[in-house]
Amino acid sequence: MIDSGADGHGTARANPSAVRARQIRAARRFYLEDASKVEIGRELGISRFQVARLLQSARATGVVRIHIDEVHATRDDLARDLTRAFNLQMAAVLDAAPVDTVEQRRASLGALAAQQLHSMLSPDDVLGLPWSRSVSATVAALSSLPPVDVVQLSGARWEPDHSSAPADVVRDATALSGGRPYRFHAPFVASDATAAASLRRDPAFLAAQERVPAITVAVVGVGAFDPEFSTLYTAATSAEIAELRAAGAVGEVSGVFIDVDGYPLSGSFARRLLTVSADQLRGIPDVIGVCMGDERAGAVAAACRGGLLKSLVVDVPLAQALLRGD
Repeated sequence: MIDSGADGHGTARANPSAVRARQIRAARRFYLEDASKVEIGRELGISRFQVARLLQSARATGVVRIHIDEVHATRDDLARDLTRAFNLQMAAVLDAAPVDTVEQRRASLGALAAQQLHSMLSPDDVLGLPWSRSVSATVAALSSLPPVDVVQLSGARWEPDHSSAPADVVRDATALSGGRPYRFHAPFVASDATAAASLRRDPAFLAAQERVPAITVAVVGVGAFDPEFSTLYTAATSAEIAELRAAGAVGEVSGVFIDVDGYPLSGSFARRLLTVSADQLRGIPDVIGVCMGDERAGAVAAACRGGLLKSLVVDVPLAQALLRGD
């Protein structure tokens, strides 16, 4: 007897050869031709949920065999523990060589994140990208993308060792996907709140903001509340830092500063930032935090508790620190 739902219709009387033919057709369209589940369902006369079950049964019965050619070693045991501990949708842990430089580890982490991102995205998705070294490394490691639109989430922060602006990263991603870019040229940190308010009225910024609710997957970095581990910390004035410290800031996700419980913190510095809000981040179905180093454990854990992160791509020291509760 065929398992109920294996053919996408939920019938136990389906002909095995007919079921296999439907599995092959759905799998070929989905895995080889980048067709969405909605498109496949329309062609087969079934719902996208039945298409998902059909694809699942194709893998379970061996019609589809997936081989992942991993360039970098991973710790699946730590990934499983992280997923359970923080109720994540996905976790991947890079087992990088301890002799690697920071830039080498970041490039390796970006390559692992790129693998995860490529396997997650379908033509039905919309991708969100902010300014972040880890996000730049992720996009740089991508070789292809399904035809998704890409939306810029924040302005740019100039750093001497990091020249990629988010508008450029969005451009590079859409060059791979062939989708539509929603990007703008603006600083991450404006000189004052009045300047930030003026920049937020720019048509390109408004167009990107209007597209944010459509984003289904975002890749973000996480900064700790420390000058060495946050590119935004050094952009704040001493008064703004004191204000954030008094409020209990432990870190930030794309410019959204949070306390230990993941509660977003407002204040004078936040009014100078051109980025998404905490509510906008929480509204994205999957936000992937790509970061490394046990120094960021408190910030990453808080972001997970606050619902700002739903998935993680991290290195072993950060994963172990998170599981210890550091």
